[in-house]
Amino acid sequence: MRTLLRPTGFVDSPFGHDGKVARLAGGMSWFAAVELLRVEAHERTSTELVPIEGIEDRFDDDMAAQWKALTSPRGPLQMGERTIRLDQPQVMGIVNATPDSFSDGGQFADSAAAAEAGMQMSAQGAAIIDVGGESTRPGARLVWEGDEIERVIPVIRQLAGGGAAVSVDTRKADVMTAAIQAGARMINDVSALTYDGRSTGVVAASGVPVVLMHHKGPPETMQDDPRYDDVLVEVYEWLEERIAAAEAAGIKRERILVDPGFGFGKNVGHNLELMNGLALFHSLGCPLVIGTSRKRTVGALSGEAPADRRLGGSIAFALKSVEQGVQIVRVHDVFETVQALRIWRGMRDQALTPRAG
Repeated sequence: MRTLLRPTGFVDSPFGHDGKVARLAGGMSWFAAVELLRVEAHERTSTELVPIEGIEDRFDDDMAAQWKALTSPRGPLQMGERTIRLDQPQVMGIVNATPDSFSDGGQFADSAAAAEAGMQMSAQGAAIIDVGGESTRPGARLVWEGDEIERVIPVIRQLAGGGAAVSVDTRKADVMTAAIQAGARMINDVSALTYDGRSTGVVAASGVPVVLMHHKGPPETMQDDPRYDDVLVEVYEWLEERIAAAEAAGIKRERILVDPGFGFGKNVGHNLELMNGLALFHSLGCPLVIGTSRKRTVGALSGEAPADRRLGGSIAFALKSVEQGVQIVRVHDVFETVQALRIWRGMRDQALTPRAG
């Protein structure tokens, strides 16, 4: 049996609460309580809500390590010459150079149009542009790596040449290698380096940051009645194992980010449970990435709205994420999301401005 720590009881400001609140991962969120999740055989057996004050007296070694991870700042991402601060939420813009992605597949006529869209996202406030050449939507079929390379490399080269911080969304080692050579400075792997046995070595040798995302099953079948005994705990433990495997392969922990994989082998209930418990994942000690933009869950909760009419729900999820300290939100609608986060940031800045006595 072990106990996991989920921060909760978020407050706008630490002022006047000395010793009663803690800062979450060096970001802009403070929490006043922790939910202790007692776990056995991959699921919760009991929970207890406790205040921050005096909590460290109850810790065993595992809980103390989690607490240190929860309360330690996340260092900035170094993506080539670009430095991405993680003490505030950042936006990752999505450019799918694919004919069949669920939301924007086939939107761009050629690589120049895709690159132009990426540069517009940068101008609108996206810190990172994530370029993908293979759809991993539910039911999507495998794309030959040669085709994937042909789709993404011209886009990455143009974006990187224009000064953008570029990530490549791929699970294949050869695509990773080609993308890095073209100027990509982050790998976003929906398989968490499990799909291609050579990918871990590519990432370790390159030294670029990597996003490890949880999934359950391949895209072709992942939404065929996914089941969990306790989705929050199971995803947490799976990511914990993938972090350990990446470190063992020579990838430095400060270059690892994690994504709970919203919609990847999960039904609506699973997704909502993950969103409600998102702050738990900070105790893994890695920056968090979340991708909820235009996902099926938004449509399911809004009268089966089609993908191009899910902006409001996508922003609601983005705000819920940053309230829980998520460092990077991956989105299609950059301008609107950046605007929403600026309003959130303005309120937070005001709360963190001491009032004149």
